[in-house]
Amino acid sequence: MKFKKPKFWDLKKPNIYSYILLPIAFLIQVFAYFKKKTKINDFKIKTICVGNIYVGGTGKTSLCIKINEILKKKNIRSCFIKKFYKDQLDEQKILKNRGQVFSSKVRVDSIKQAEHENYEVAIIDDGLQDSSINYDKSIVCFNNINWIGNGMVIPSGPLREKLFNIRNYDCIFLNGNLENLETIKKEIVKIHSKANIYIGQYKILNIDEINLSDNYFAFSGIGNHKTFLSTLKEHKINVMEDLEFPDHYEYTNKDLDKIITFSKKFNSKVITTEKDYLRIDNQIKKEIQFVKSELIIIDEEKFIKQII
Repeated sequence: MKFKKPKFWDLKKPNIYSYILLPIAFLIQVFAYFKKKTKINDFKIKTICVGNIYVGGTGKTSLCIKINEILKKKNIRSCFIKKFYKDQLDEQKILKNRGQVFSSKVRVDSIKQAEHENYEVAIIDDGLQDSSINYDKSIVCFNNINWIGNGMVIPSGPLREKLFNIRNYDCIFLNGNLENLETIKKEIVKIHSKANIYIGQYKILNIDEINLSDNYFAFSGIGNHKTFLSTLKEHKINVMEDLEFPDHYEYTNKDLDKIITFSKKFNSKVITTEKDYLRIDNQIKKEIQFVKSELIIIDEEKFIKQII
């Protein structure tokens, strides 16, 4: 979905727009409740769902990739399950570069296909709100920068469901900037005193390809642009100016010309994310650098023992 979040979603408190939209938010929640189906849990394959309740930019795909890497090292045959969305082919490309992906419009069909091909573990990228599947393990991801925004449910805020529902999930995964970490942990424990909380940070793998003495113009069309900027800052990459596009944005030649013009204005090189770079099909691509990042899980062994 090419969607740019309203700015009021990420305010620390709800504003007038949030309250005006509250009746619609209530109706959506009622509809979701009555839409619930009988959960399927008769798979022979182990299912691990990595999802979120905050819309976009929580690092779920990065965590899926990391789990897959760890399982491979342990000689466990794992694969990715990704529901097919025509406008999310960028995420599918990234997953395909890291392993086997089963994708269809119905997650259950993809899981059954993986099971038929004798995979041991299915890592489902997104799908916590899919009421048709009873996952063996469920992980809800948050980004430490935006956390829960104004704390309200769509369209009043950025949440797919109420924060109270974190009690339904096996693990809570916080990634990104560590500044707000302790405050967020306290908020989680108030709701779920026995919560299994894990932390992740991003490491740039191709940092040697980036000249730290240069200035950069950064752009992205991902779920959380702020996380990208924070990662660049943590790795001492000097960003002079930046430009944010909607999530899963398909860049036109006009957009790319605009980006190059801006970069020259600030006497800077252009840098973006790997996900954005894969969406660019243009000669200008050779003028753009991209960041290839890896999620580092703090207390990795404990985390894996809990989900396997």
